[in-house]
Amino acid sequence: MESGNIEKLLEKYFEAETTLAEEKQLKEYFSGNQIAEHLAQYRAFFGYFKEEPNHISVKEIELPKERKFNMKFISIAASFLLMVSVFSYQQYQHNQEVAAREAFAKTQEALQLISQNLNKGNKAIAQLNYYEETQRKIFKNE
Repeated sequence: MESGNIEKLLEKYFEAETTLAEEKQLKEYFSGNQIAEHLAQYRAFFGYFKEEPNHISVKEIELPKERKFNMKFISIAASFLLMVSVFSYQQYQHNQEVAAREAFAKTQEALQLISQNLNKGNKAIAQLNYYEETQRKIFKNE
């Protein structure tokens, strides 16, 4: 077989454009004894395809074990999450109640302080009223 034809077939082969018949021609050419020197590098490549089907692999392939959907684990995790959520909500509610009580107590203190100061003011006004009344009585009589 002429080497020019083989070179064209090799180009087509490496471009993935060959037919099965053309690939068979290449395998026959490279399995023979009359190979051009510049194409000798491809002999091992095509010889591999000839010899490889005879090789048998004895290595056993271990497939990963099937994982079962563990409902028990998920239900435990969901229960734990539910308990944490309830506890967190109770803590939040308790903190809100404490804050509301503190605000109420501070408001009561402020109102008590205002009340005390108003009472002092009322006492002072009552004394002024008493002083004014007394003054009117004295000045009316004169």
